[in-house]
Amino acid sequence: MDWTYSFRFHGPPGTAPGQCRSRIIAPSQPTSTAAERKTRGRHRSLQAEAAILKATLYLLERQPLRKVTADAIARRAGVSKATIYKWWPNKSLVALDAYLAGMTEQVAAPDTGSAELDFTRQLKSVMDFYTSPLGRLFCQFIAEGQSDAAFLALFRERFLFARRDAARVMWQRGVDRGEIRPEVDGELVLDLIYGPMIFRLLAGHGSVDEQDSNALVAAVFGGLRTTKSARRPPAKQDATVAGAVPKLGLHPARG
Repeated sequence: MDWTYSFRFHGPPGTAPGQCRSRIIAPSQPTSTAAERKTRGRHRSLQAEAAILKATLYLLERQPLRKVTADAIARRAGVSKATIYKWWPNKSLVALDAYLAGMTEQVAAPDTGSAELDFTRQLKSVMDFYTSPLGRLFCQFIAEGQSDAAFLALFRERFLFARRDAARVMWQRGVDRGEIRPEVDGELVLDLIYGPMIFRLLAGHGSVDEQDSNALVAAVFGGLRTTKSARRPPAKQDATVAGAVPKLGLHPARG
């Protein structure tokens, strides 16, 4: 994986100022010689930060979170530990920032004109990510939070809330287009769509493959469609989505 950062944890498109839980780091546009010198120094800081996050991702994809050390990150990034601790109080938060950056890079944010198809494609990419070497760290972050309440709070703030903000954009587009009943609680629906996947990841009792992701979204949207959207022909979908409702991949013997 080879990428560079021009951002840090911004909100979804259309987020109003002050509503974003995250922050943007972008180069300034100086107008004086002194400002130009300051900007050049800031660029060097951004390069160091990108190197740290990239090094952390490399290590996280190859060993468990608890085995990744600040020393190893520093060596891989070519920086000192002091540089790391300039921005993060501990290596767990470095790992969290790197994890979110990796997910942002790999998870789709589609806008197909159909909320159901948007969620179908997005859930598939989320499941693909969570079953990747990097994505499997999700369970480790949850475990880390059980003994560190401060880390768990930051995990919710930086990771969970940011992902839900992006999903709300897809939800609101569907409501605005008249596809989804506006009286339905969107927060509950997001839990219905993504909750089964998280439960399966943690409990391991069922699969998280493409067929299941299609079926989950189709089943939820069966109760969300407005009368208007139910009457009109559905938006063009992937062949795997059609007829997916009856099969959720559940095993009777295991629930």
